[in-house]
Amino acid sequence: MFTLESLDLLLAISEGELIEELIVGLLAAPALAIFFEKFPRLKRALTRDLPEWKLRLRQRIHETPVPPDLAKEFYLYQHCQQTDAVTFQSELGSLLDELARLNSPFATEARTLRENNETSRTAQTGNSFQTLFLQRWRLNLTFQTVNVHHQLLEQEQEQLQEELLQRLELSSELSPLLAENDTAAGRLWDMSKGKRLRGDIQSLARFGAFLQQQPELMKLAEQLGRSQTVKTSPHEDAKMETHRLMVREPATVPEEVNGIHQSDDILRLMPTELGTLGIPELEYEFYRRLLEKRLMTYRLQGDVWCEKVVRRPVVYQQQEPQPRGPFVVCVDTSGSMGGFNEQCAKAFCLALLKIALADNRKCYIMLFASEVIHYELTSAGGLDQALRFLGQHFRGGTDLAACLNATLDKLASPQWHDADAVVISDFIAQRLPDEVQRKVKLLQREKQHRFHALAMSHYGKPGILRIFDHIWRFDTGVKSRVQRRWQRN
Repeated sequence: MFTLESLDLLLAISEGELIEELIVGLLAAPALAIFFEKFPRLKRALTRDLPEWKLRLRQRIHETPVPPDLAKEFYLYQHCQQTDAVTFQSELGSLLDELARLNSPFATEARTLRENNETSRTAQTGNSFQTLFLQRWRLNLTFQTVNVHHQLLEQEQEQLQEELLQRLELSSELSPLLAENDTAAGRLWDMSKGKRLRGDIQSLARFGAFLQQQPELMKLAEQLGRSQTVKTSPHEDAKMETHRLMVREPATVPEEVNGIHQSDDILRLMPTELGTLGIPELEYEFYRRLLEKRLMTYRLQGDVWCEKVVRRPVVYQQQEPQPRGPFVVCVDTSGSMGGFNEQCAKAFCLALLKIALADNRKCYIMLFASEVIHYELTSAGGLDQALRFLGQHFRGGTDLAACLNATLDKLASPQWHDADAVVISDFIAQRLPDEVQRKVKLLQREKQHRFHALAMSHYGKPGILRIFDHIWRFDTGVKSRVQRRWQRN
């Protein structure tokens, strides 16, 4: 196939200059200049896409075939280049007829050149006329080829401009919500590819507005996403050091009443026992219990602090922040998480997405009820994934064990080896199996994975919450909601 790329090489046409001219003209539009003044971060993100656009246009030129009439005319030009002056003169008439049949723009100029040559032809003008004719023909072919480029690039410019305006409109709506810095703006720009309905984007804006109404939820997400802890670094061959500590031990000298017990201590008898001594029928029973040390007496006890010397291995601590890895977020979609809980859970995931975009991290969502549904919000199609996630309704059951098993499988993959797991639930669920608890503790101990819990109810089971490193509480009860609103006002 005879492509424009081949024709450019043969006619020495620089396609790079044409592409550069198109890009400059596209970015010089007044509407874009005003837009970039308002959103400078998106301008920097768009600038990083320019090499990709140029490559796309160059690839389109390379794959586009030359129009058939232009290709035939170029083959005629190549044939005339290889003929001598005598053969060229003999074939000139048929050549002009062929140019007219191909509707070549050069046909009229070619006839004028022949007429001028016939009026002033001499024996020495044969070679010079052929050279002049071919030079003028080459210029005309170059002009036609450039016109084909312009037509092709205009089509691409229209498509590129439509895509650009759509992405700019989408990014401008979401930039105040999700773009916290240049990194976030760049990733948001990359995720804005593809066609979406305006109504779908409004759901993101709606939850963003809800998040602004719950500043405590956003603050909680920032604390969770950017939490730092002291990292302990034990050594296998660590030296032993002497450590002195104070311990409390029972004292031999009584200090206070600490309860009731059975003994033969006459001085601390309870009044009921003394009462039996005054009844003749129970007097022998009193003496029997006295011998057996079974009389009910007050127990007195005291404490004393003593110094104890122990030996322990030397442990070094580094005040370095833990690496910020991806988020694996598990969201409870049971019926008890519906309503306001559902809004809070989705808004909290949106806050984590904002942090992930700003810190160049990944954010992976798992919805768990009777089955586990997966969404990766920071992938190339992350916005579509986020829209589908926000469109989900919480009406299922609670199977926390299945979700944790899916999370453990995810953390086992290499690209998620440093991820933080976040579980959003009211934690009103069945007890976790021992095997799941064992696996979680193993990852916490050996891989230093952190498991966070966002508890949305104070009725959550402590036995389930015990396995988490950090428990972040956001009570969604009516009383807590009223208190938070009152504190804000």
